[in-house]
Amino acid sequence: MRIDKFLKVSRILKRRTLANEACDYGKVFVGGKPVKPSYRLKIGDVVTIEFLSGKLTFVVKGLNEKASKEEASKLYEVID
Repeated sequence: MRIDKFLKVSRILKRRTLANEACDYGKVFVGGKPVKPSYRLKIGDVVTIEFLSGKLTFVVKGLNEKASKEEASKLYEVID
């Protein structure tokens, strides 16, 4: 699954366009390297997002393109 879609489906970011912009501005990292919106995520990837107020680091636990609101939090585990 593309990282921009994952960020929206998992409800980490509200809109896919916002996820695209975050990737374009170098605010999203997988394994410590900046990624483009089209980066294909895999289960086990460690993702870091830089926000103005700090960083969010999480591990991808599942990939479900049609996750419901209740399932969204099960797609990742925050580690920092």
